[in-house]
Amino acid sequence: MNGLANTDLAPGAGPADSPCVAAEAGPRVRLPHDLPIFLVGMMGAGKTTIGRGLARVLGREFIDLDHELEARCGVRVPVIFEIEGEGGFRKREAAALDHCTQRRGIVLATGGGAVLAPENRRLLRERGVVVYLRASVDELFRRTSRDRNRPLLANPDPRGTLCDLMARREPLYEEVADLVVDTGTMPVSHLVKSLLPLLQAYEKNP
Repeated sequence: MNGLANTDLAPGAGPADSPCVAAEAGPRVRLPHDLPIFLVGMMGAGKTTIGRGLARVLGREFIDLDHELEARCGVRVPVIFEIEGEGGFRKREAAALDHCTQRRGIVLATGGGAVLAPENRRLLRERGVVVYLRASVDELFRRTSRDRNRPLLANPDPRGTLCDLMARREPLYEEVADLVVDTGTMPVSHLVKSLLPLLQAYEKNP
């Protein structure tokens, strides 16, 4: 294989085909704005799980940026890394981020390294409400140690890699964050519930 496809989803693709799946029916909580909500944080911080729960309660569409990339390229993230390296992956990630962050009324789970590019950080800050989901290295390692879909951790010392990544990325998460939430071992439903009043009270400065 010499390269990857770079096409958007076909028009009319349904929920089964698209990573942009509408939230399931259930109790709704309304926010005083339709600004998109962007979740940032390390791999294993719970961005996808918490994002789905938050979107469900808010009645919003949920988008996972990695899944968006996989739908565009037709292969899984580790394959993109294998073929194009991290540099190629980051270029595709930046293009997908630019596209997705322009949409109102969504909940977007970004990839752990999406904050590395200054332009990505600018778009996140300017276009929506950024929530940093923070977790300790020990908790991140516990959650990711058996996950084979983490190319950056495919080495003999994944815990050490997590420590290095955290040291480099945490200042960037804090730079873009409007809100910071510690995930810890709290159940997802409790985390979502704790986030709602923060989002309802938050006012984004122009």
